[in-house]
Amino acid sequence: MKKTTGETTGKSAPKSKAEKPARTDAASNRGLVIVITGDGKGKTTSAFGQALRAVGQGYRVYIMQFMKGRNYGELMAARRCLPSLTIRRSGLDSFVMRGSPAPVDIELARKGFASAKKAIASGRYDMVILDEINVAVDFKLIDLAELVDLINKKPPGLDLILTGRYAAREVIRLADTVSEIKDIKHHYTAGIKGRAGIEY
Repeated sequence: MKKTTGETTGKSAPKSKAEKPARTDAASNRGLVIVITGDGKGKTTSAFGQALRAVGQGYRVYIMQFMKGRNYGELMAARRCLPSLTIRRSGLDSFVMRGSPAPVDIELARKGFASAKKAIASGRYDMVILDEINVAVDFKLIDLAELVDLINKKPPGLDLILTGRYAAREVIRLADTVSEIKDIKHHYTAGIKGRAGIEY
C-alpha cells in the first residue's frame, strides 16, 4: 500500500484478508456499526483499542479523524509500528465554534468525509473508523443525511465505528452497538491541563 499525502501507514505492506481467521457463519460475516458517544473521556481511545485488536487479527483498518490536526500519539504509533492501520486527518489544531464554524472547518470536514467514502467504497479496508464524526455532524460541518446514507450503503462485511459526543438519534437507531462514556470525574475540572500520552 503506497503512502499518499496526508496518509499515515506503517513501513511494510498490510496483511491480506486471506490471513484473517475464517468466519464460519453468515451472522459473523456481517459488518457491524458501532457508536461510541457520551460526554466522558475515552471515546477515541476506545476506538483505537478496537483498531489495535482488529489489526492484530489481520484486518486492514482506515481511520479518518475529523476536526483534528495535531500529531496525536496514536498517529505517531501507527506510523512507526502498524502497517495495517491507515490514519487520515481532516481538520486544524484548533477549536471549532459550535453554531458558527469557520468556512475552512466546513471545507476540511467535507473533504475528509469524501475521502472516507472513497476508502469505504474501495474494498481495501475491513474496518473504517470515523473519529469525531458525531461532533462534525452536530456542528453542521457534515450533513446528517449524508452520514445516514453512508451507514445504509456501507459494504455488508465492513465494520464501521463512529465516535464523538452528540450522536444523532438516527445514527443510534441504525447502529448494532452503542456505548456511552459518561463523565463522572475529569482532571480538567481540577485545573490539570491535557498532556502528551493522555490527551494526545
